[in-house]
Amino acid sequence: MGMTMTQKILAKHAGLSEVRPGQLIMAKLDLVLGNDITSPVAINEFEAAGFDQVFDKSRIAMVMDHFTPNKDIKAATQCKQCRAFAKRFDLDNYYDVGAMGVEHALLPERGLVAPGEAVIGADSHTCTYGALGAFSTGVGSTDMGAAMATGQTWFKVPAAIHVHVTGSFRPYVSGKDAILHLIGRIGVDGALYQSLEFSGPGLKSLTIYDRLTMANMAIEAGAKNGIFAVDDVTRAYVEGRVNRPWEAFEADADAEYVRTVELNLSEIDCTVAYPHLPENAHSAAESGHIAIDQVVIGSCTNGQSADMAAAAAVLKGRHIAKGVRAIVIPATQRVYQECIRQGWMDTFLEAGCAVSTPTCGPCLGGHMGCLAAGERCVSTTNRNFVGRMGHVDSEVYLASPAVAAASAVTGTITHPKEVMDA
Repeated sequence: MGMTMTQKILAKHAGLSEVRPGQLIMAKLDLVLGNDITSPVAINEFEAAGFDQVFDKSRIAMVMDHFTPNKDIKAATQCKQCRAFAKRFDLDNYYDVGAMGVEHALLPERGLVAPGEAVIGADSHTCTYGALGAFSTGVGSTDMGAAMATGQTWFKVPAAIHVHVTGSFRPYVSGKDAILHLIGRIGVDGALYQSLEFSGPGLKSLTIYDRLTMANMAIEAGAKNGIFAVDDVTRAYVEGRVNRPWEAFEADADAEYVRTVELNLSEIDCTVAYPHLPENAHSAAESGHIAIDQVVIGSCTNGQSADMAAAAAVLKGRHIAKGVRAIVIPATQRVYQECIRQGWMDTFLEAGCAVSTPTCGPCLGGHMGCLAAGERCVSTTNRNFVGRMGHVDSEVYLASPAVAAASAVTGTITHPKEVMDA
């Protein structure tokens, strides 16, 4: 019996000729990731275990992104602990204020992840890197602490769901709409501890940024990881970024899947996930113009240059509605610079938006846009659980940058076509 993409990567990193779903393995890692919230716990466990060295200072990344610049004394203390650890072991990939970005946008941008690699991170959205044909998944801080010392960790090999992608997007539709549509169909536990494996002729219509968004939200369907077949789009992205040999893995023709889900991009419209689950998906055109208080455009899910461009296209020459707060957060310093070069920064500011330095910020109710009781936000982030962005009586509606920008202009949840055609 053949193997899936994920199973092949895990077999290689475990030094085995083959693996099967449910099998427990020890696998070597190409990268171990932590942030300013999860790294301190991992460091504590690392030290409690008596470790006195890291397995490879070039294969550990720490990104200060959740509460930086530090929002309070606790955040400052956590970052200080990370800085001290990074200095002690001379970590090559430590990113702090002025040189950082939202971790899951920063690592691909810097070429720290390549096809065929195995990556863990003490953050659930580490599954983002499957967009590049890597196996990547989130783990707990204890596992991160052990992996920093040993360079390996254990996995239960996941079964897989094949997502067969066909068609191409209609205007204003993007990868965010596709993944919300998919989660709406299969549910937040529809891929529980399984690998979502994307392939098919429709991949040629998906940019690398569409794929990063879709892989990022695989966890919102309960998946262990999401992974895309490596093609020319992948190769074009990693060329010039990744300076080491890498290997792409293709699923065998007789690979075994739990099921196959057909995803026709041509049938997908701009989609919004209503509170309080990503599976609560609805067409933006059928929203009934729900009134909102805030819009957030950014995060590891939709803070890339393509996302900024999509939002700027809608906001160009327009102003956000009275009574609406619009917050734009480029995911990395380079994206921020691109916003300046392309004139998008002027567009955002002239439209009445606040623009932040890169940070996770409001996504997890941290800072830079927390919600009060009764407030509604359209956000390009990835989760809308109760209390996710602030008060437990607030509401978060997940959407694409285009939908978020259009909603900022009207003050209600709005399909971008309505604004662009007005």
